[in-house]
Amino acid sequence: MDRRKSIKSIVLGSVAGGLALKGCNTAPEEIEQSVAQANKFYGRTPMERERDEAIASKAFFNDHQRETMVVLCDLILPPSEEFKGASDADVVSFIDFMAFDGEVENENLQTDLRGGLMWLDHTSNDLYEMDFKSATPEQQKAILDKIAYYNPEEPWDERPFEVNFFSIVRNLTMTGFYTSEIGIEELGYKGNQPNVWDGVPEEILAQHGVSYEPEWLAKCVDQSKRNIKAEWDENGNLLT
Repeated sequence: MDRRKSIKSIVLGSVAGGLALKGCNTAPEEIEQSVAQANKFYGRTPMERERDEAIASKAFFNDHQRETMVVLCDLILPPSEEFKGASDADVVSFIDFMAFDGEVENENLQTDLRGGLMWLDHTSNDLYEMDFKSATPEQQKAILDKIAYYNPEEPWDERPFEVNFFSIVRNLTMTGFYTSEIGIEELGYKGNQPNVWDGVPEEILAQHGVSYEPEWLAKCVDQSKRNIKAEWDENGNLLT
């Protein structure tokens, strides 16, 4: 799944950290091999990748159910002029994947999803004589207003089925969107970034009646190089 590629930066960071512990004498071919492995697997073993591909090749929703889910997810997280919506990130494919995720099929989730979609169509037919996806947005929202709110003090197994169904889809919609490339970009998440550490702040040191020795600081914090990024030559030797 594309959203799993977000793990790549974490894996690469782990590889770099491990190599740093070995020192600057690490052979270039070893560095290249380690990074190549990280690029290849994106944090997944070959067995995990094969399993993910097998799950992704299945289709849990039929055409009608998928179309209904697209409408429902976009009502939960609608697009706007400024932001993308659930369907822009193909959230329904994520939910479809989750319905099959696990060592065995996720039967409880499958039952909840199928049952909830049936409830939506049944309710819409009773009220408007059409299925949910064919109703107007106002009619659809009127149905959802009845199930979108729950009492947090009420145990899960004592709530109405349709209320729990909507809660499940809402959670999956938000998870699917904000772990997608579009969602991560919207959050502005950039992963680990280089920064500068000058030690414990002066006000904290003062609270404890301690301070850094000027000679020690001069040796450990070179202010003239604080904004310079480290560079290595082709043999892995530190240049700056």
